[in-house]
Amino acid sequence: MKLILPKAWIQDRKKDYYYKKAKAEQYRSRATYKLSLTAIKYPFIQQGDVIVDLGAAPGGWIQAARKIVGKTGFVLGVDLKPIAPFPQEYVRTIIADFTEPEALQQILCFLPRKPDVVISDAAPNISGVWDVDQARQIDLANQALQLALKLLRPRGNFFVKVFEGELLTEFIATVKQHFEIVKFIKPKASRAKSSEMYLLAMHMKSTPTMVEQAKTEETCSGTTSEEDWIE
Repeated sequence: MKLILPKAWIQDRKKDYYYKKAKAEQYRSRATYKLSLTAIKYPFIQQGDVIVDLGAAPGGWIQAARKIVGKTGFVLGVDLKPIAPFPQEYVRTIIADFTEPEALQQILCFLPRKPDVVISDAAPNISGVWDVDQARQIDLANQALQLALKLLRPRGNFFVKVFEGELLTEFIATVKQHFEIVKFIKPKASRAKSSEMYLLAMHMKSTPTMVEQAKTEETCSGTTSEEDWIE
């Protein structure tokens, strides 16, 4: 079933500065700038870092992270949908549902070591009912947080999309239990009318769950990467 978008929405997007900038600079989405501009202001991603991007399609945040970490780093994109491959050896993508328990091992199978940063721009299918949409978004953000707590190295960082609303206060309180610094951010690349915000959590206080990092053929054999989608 083809999604039909309102003409006004399409026209507004075409007039959007960051939409046009992304097209001109050959980025896969305007969301690239939401991450890159935040990382400039708050350098929570460094050259050589290992990054996990949850809900990574179509790959705009992968492009931003790749540019920062460089050849000495590593970026893994995770999404339910296949992501068009990247030519760089230090960028990989896998098809996985990060809200499912098995995603932890799937991700670990592709990482060279524990990640320095976990990022997530994942969003639910919008219903148009605000209370429902906000609850779904906060649930996604919380699922990303729980996975990040198991994946991150000590003092690692976490950057996640949230929606404004009454459920956000409780989520922020939860994040503050696990990270030393928590900032509420509205990137310039976010549309002014949008209710989306981002939470930047830096310096994870401790690793609550010890994760076995041995990567055996048995545990990793079922993982699907972007290479399985290349004809």
